[in-house]
Amino acid sequence: MNEKITGTNEEKEKPFFKEHGELIAAITSGILIIAAWLFHLNGVEPASVSLYLAAFVIGGFAKAKEGIEETIENKKLNVELLMVFAAIGSAIIGYWAEGAILIFIFALSGALETYTSNKSQRELSSLMELQPETATLIANGEEKIVHVSELVKGDPIIVKPGERIPADGVVIQGRTSVDESAITGEAVPVEKNVNEEVFAGTVNVNGSITVEVTKENTESLFQKILELVQLAQSEKSPSQQFIEKFESTYVNGVMIAVLLLMVIPHFVLGWTWEETFYRAMVFMVVASPCALVASIMPATLSAISNGARNGLLFKGGVHLERLSKVKVIGFDKTGTLTKGEPVVTDFIIREGADKQLVLEAVYLIEKQSNHPLAKAIVDYTGQDEIKRENEWISVTEHSGFGVSAEWKGQMWKIGKADFVGREDAVTFQDHVSKRYAEEGKTIVYVRDEKGIVAIFALKDVLREEIIEAIDELQKEGIHTVMLTGDSETTAKAIAREAGIDEFHSECLPEDKVERVKQLKKDYGIVAMIGDGINDAPALATANIGIAMGEGTDAALETAEIVLMKNDMSKVMNAIKLSKKMNRIIKQNIIFSLAVIAVLICSNFLQIIDLPYGVIGHEGSTILVILNGLRLLKS
Repeated sequence: MNEKITGTNEEKEKPFFKEHGELIAAITSGILIIAAWLFHLNGVEPASVSLYLAAFVIGGFAKAKEGIEETIENKKLNVELLMVFAAIGSAIIGYWAEGAILIFIFALSGALETYTSNKSQRELSSLMELQPETATLIANGEEKIVHVSELVKGDPIIVKPGERIPADGVVIQGRTSVDESAITGEAVPVEKNVNEEVFAGTVNVNGSITVEVTKENTESLFQKILELVQLAQSEKSPSQQFIEKFESTYVNGVMIAVLLLMVIPHFVLGWTWEETFYRAMVFMVVASPCALVASIMPATLSAISNGARNGLLFKGGVHLERLSKVKVIGFDKTGTLTKGEPVVTDFIIREGADKQLVLEAVYLIEKQSNHPLAKAIVDYTGQDEIKRENEWISVTEHSGFGVSAEWKGQMWKIGKADFVGREDAVTFQDHVSKRYAEEGKTIVYVRDEKGIVAIFALKDVLREEIIEAIDELQKEGIHTVMLTGDSETTAKAIAREAGIDEFHSECLPEDKVERVKQLKKDYGIVAMIGDGINDAPALATANIGIAMGEGTDAALETAEIVLMKNDMSKVMNAIKLSKKMNRIIKQNIIFSLAVIAVLICSNFLQIIDLPYGVIGHEGSTILVILNGLRLLKS
């Protein structure tokens, strides 16, 4: 099951028989059993026994091979060999049909478990199909088709409309819309201009662009996702690890008990040798922990598969199992609770001022700056219905304060209060400025020759789903804490708006780590959600680190869970999925142990025969697997 997801699409496509071999063998075994039974009814015993023997070999080959290989490798007996011994024992005492049915149902349950594993791998490894294998490289002024593995940082590549982008990079020429749903889950294509980042596996919708490769194939966000997939498939949950350790001890105990039961009842209870051996074989069948072993892995793989299909990547069952026990969640602010980009929320202009003139002046001046606040203001002023002129004007940068420029015979200043004149800034809409500051907004002042003419209030706004997501978490009894490097005023405003229970401001990375450690002492299991390099230490310190899909490589590598769609509401979905998985696993374990206990007691009381023991035991195995498969659809 732990296949490495690499290679070409042809390599990933399994032959039909290889993928469905166990199911085909189980069905063939079932058909042979029916045919053997019909020959037995007509008194043709040689043909009947031959067909039963064929059913044994065809149905039991895969499980016998698996059991022998694992026993040799681990030097421990396992459930597979126990079932083979039970079937052989049934045949020895003349119960060919029962032994064959045991093999058939065991093979069928194995095929179901394999289906679960394959289903999980198909859901996850289907991501590979999104990455192109070739790229159009510009070399010496000519276009050249190369394999993506040959691309290096700095290579210019052309991506035409309709093509998938083959590597992470930055647009250096052209403009287009990119469908990033494969990475972020967002259905609406994103506009991409020069100097904007694009990701491997996303689709160039409508414009030809030239992209400069910024990450080699092995370092791309896409590759990071695939590495998470491989890890998720290989890592086992604590429950699974316990069951696997328990299985070996239990099987050894059953084998010892069977050897004793072949002798002791004859002398102690007066059973005949035939009855003694028969009951020992029934015990071997009904006491086998097949259902118990199958209680966890199919459910875990189904849950991981479900999460991947819904934008949740788990690095292993251990993290999914633990998530249901989370008592407190810590949140980074910028890029996690908020969108990570400032936007203009309010614009106030001096009474009597020419709004068109002011907006045009601000637009022309601010578009010369690369500051994030300037970009947000340009986006806001550029949305006005009046077309802006594209004339170039000379702008003077005043580092850390603002910008100034002369335009249409006036000197304009845009920036902080100290830069434009603190006294005038305080006088202009004083009560409004105070309210904006309390709301955690940044104020940018605009001054002309008459004084303060306008102010822009900007804020890194909350993600749309945050308030509802926080509310749902709190209803589940989960304490929410925000850890941010921002000032107390900004942190307080965001925490109040989002409904966060507790916040800590002005936190350096090491401060976040200490806060997480304290939360672990106070509450127990702690999850931390972040997206930046500065969040990585806190993510590693928490019991469960959760990274935003658009976060930095450091955050993605450190976290145990990744929200690929950057949708905070998925956190509650993940917790619900974890709780449902744990609930189903508990149901499976209790049910399988109860069935084993009932069957063992019934066998000693001589009220159950081998056919019913086979049906009860193997039927319970199939039921727990089917119960686990329910997680694929939740």
